[in-house]
Amino acid sequence: MKIFIALFFSLLLNAQNNNLAPSVAIKDNYFGTTVIDEYRNLENLKDSSTIKWMKSQTDYANSVINKIPNKDSYIKSRLEFDKRQGFSISNLRIAGNDRYFYLKKGSDEATAKVYFRNGFSGKEELLYDPDNFISSFKENSSKSKHQFIVNLLSPSWDGSRLAVSLTENGKEISEIIVIDVDNKFVHPEIVTNTDPSNIGGIKWLVDNSGFFYVYYPIIDSNSKEYGKNIQSILYKIGEDPKKLNNVFSKLNNPNLNIDENTYPAVMAFNSDDRYYVGNLVDSEDFRRTFIINKEDLLKGKKNWKPLYNKEDKIPSMRLVGDDIYFLSAYNNSLNYKLCKTSAKKPDFKNPEVLVPEKSDEVITGYVVTKDGIYYTRTKNGVEAKFYLYKDGKEVNIKTPFVAGSIYMEAKGKDFSDIWINCSGWANDEQRFKYNLQKNNFTSENLVPTIEYPEFKDIIVEEITVKSYDGTEVPLSLIYNKNIIKNGKIPVLMNGYGAYAESYSPYFSISYLLWANQGGMIAVPHVRGGGEKGEQWHIDGQKSKKANSWKDLIACTEYLINQNYTSPKKIALLGGSAGGILMGRAMTERPDLFRVVLIESGVLNTLRNEYGGVGKSAAQEYGSLSNQADFKGLLEMDAYHHVKKGIQYPATLVTSGINDPRVSPWMPTKFAAKLLANNASGNPILLKIDYAGGHGGDIPIEQRYANIGDMFAFAFWQLGLPDYQPKN
Repeated sequence: MKIFIALFFSLLLNAQNNNLAPSVAIKDNYFGTTVIDEYRNLENLKDSSTIKWMKSQTDYANSVINKIPNKDSYIKSRLEFDKRQGFSISNLRIAGNDRYFYLKKGSDEATAKVYFRNGFSGKEELLYDPDNFISSFKENSSKSKHQFIVNLLSPSWDGSRLAVSLTENGKEISEIIVIDVDNKFVHPEIVTNTDPSNIGGIKWLVDNSGFFYVYYPIIDSNSKEYGKNIQSILYKIGEDPKKLNNVFSKLNNPNLNIDENTYPAVMAFNSDDRYYVGNLVDSEDFRRTFIINKEDLLKGKKNWKPLYNKEDKIPSMRLVGDDIYFLSAYNNSLNYKLCKTSAKKPDFKNPEVLVPEKSDEVITGYVVTKDGIYYTRTKNGVEAKFYLYKDGKEVNIKTPFVAGSIYMEAKGKDFSDIWINCSGWANDEQRFKYNLQKNNFTSENLVPTIEYPEFKDIIVEEITVKSYDGTEVPLSLIYNKNIIKNGKIPVLMNGYGAYAESYSPYFSISYLLWANQGGMIAVPHVRGGGEKGEQWHIDGQKSKKANSWKDLIACTEYLINQNYTSPKKIALLGGSAGGILMGRAMTERPDLFRVVLIESGVLNTLRNEYGGVGKSAAQEYGSLSNQADFKGLLEMDAYHHVKKGIQYPATLVTSGINDPRVSPWMPTKFAAKLLANNASGNPILLKIDYAGGHGGDIPIEQRYANIGDMFAFAFWQLGLPDYQPKN
């Protein structure tokens, strides 16, 4: 029987090798350097040969994965855990009148529904079922064939109305409906061509009669015009959404010199704000920002004034009356300081410093309340602390348990209410309300606390590892305390390292299930992320991007040298910008890894500007118009580092056909070139989700199935007995 199974997989592999992608090579010249792109033709997702090849590879990938014993064990376990909990709650929003709005999904439901209650202890009421939604787009007029996911809730200031954003099949481009809460009336008008879950949100007018949102003129993510000339629109409830009231954009405000690849978004912080703030959103944390008197904007005036520029290095701000509270990295405060200035006479270079920078902790968030400013600091991205700034003093508040990450919720400047959500790699998220007068926390979980005896022996170790240049890189290790250092532990290396995003600890059942298979999860907090402040980000972007995968390689070698594992037992997992990290690690050191799993990865950075939202990513990766940036882009391009005759690891590359951020042709090109050049005989699989996008905004069971396929493939290739062909 073993011989038969081996022969079956061999025949499948031969069939795949005889179905290599069609190749139409293009030569590009960049600053005197010629670069050959063998699979430029695959960027045309409307070409019949490209469509045919992508589908044939997906069918092949499914045929291989479906033959792996126990390949459904992951999804079965996840659904069993969901059933144990009974339901999940997400997207919680609290209005000023203490109305709670949230999404709730029962373990037997495909998608979450919208609920609300008056106060934490109030009676729960169903407000809206997305199965009742009928899209305004003609092709989606039949609701029976389409499944919509709610990806954002936004209550009006008084909680009388709720804006609900819905999207389909991972497209992220959304449609918005408005519900009158008391009578549950759904307004018939539908706002289209927006993406509030990622850009701009929904910002309500003070009288709750309408809101601002970001409008996309082109919603086809494969169009060259996608992501260009975005507009901020003021929509009034009951009006025709097609009559766009453009209030902030390149078109409406030509004097502001707004770049066509930025996203102009209007920000509102409190119902009684005197001003609106206009933010030009791009891939950088530091942005050009403008301000306008609220009444002027509502009267149709266009007199936006500059507030601060990128050079002022402000990642976030809050308005309170005429006061502006903000984080600043100016003057090399790369771990950030909390500052204050006046909206009437703003001075962002010499502000009042409320909370100075610390050398070993990064300020990661803050909220303004009636009692003061609460804020969080994090060390190495994995040790979170909770603080209060009040009356000129900062106080460290001891949390109910040591947390890897802390997320804060507050109702606003006129309220004392403050909640924290604490979680860690091995601690499920718990929600607490803090009482300043009593200096205590009260548990206010919206879901029951569940015991997981299966994971009682899982422990977490936070260490640092010296990279190739001596830099100390934080490394999180999650494993069963009973494992033996025998060089045979299956390791899953999961990382990101871009956009100053910290890979903060969170309770991941996926990780814990891997650990329960006798494995170890390793999360290297490589340069390019935000774990150690803005300099950590700078040292892993553009021409310095190589630090990211060299940090990961150093962490991998550490685990091997410590006799935890060996190259035959290591799998890489990364997605989106993390595709650069994993793609370049495997192409630089293919001998170091057995399996590589890449989801919707940025794998062809030289062409990233021509797909999805690539133009706006130039600040992170570099621009083709700059010679120094070009060299960095080529160096981080995994596709162009695939070489003939190299023995590459077993690789599963996935994408969603509706991905608006990383065009599906990018993973497709990488898989095509890898197949044509790989000399190892290891399987190279390309799997397209034809009902998905960038990974999120899909039904949870579909997400579980996608993760399950990746885990099964990895376990098979890493040699776990339960995933090997049996007699």
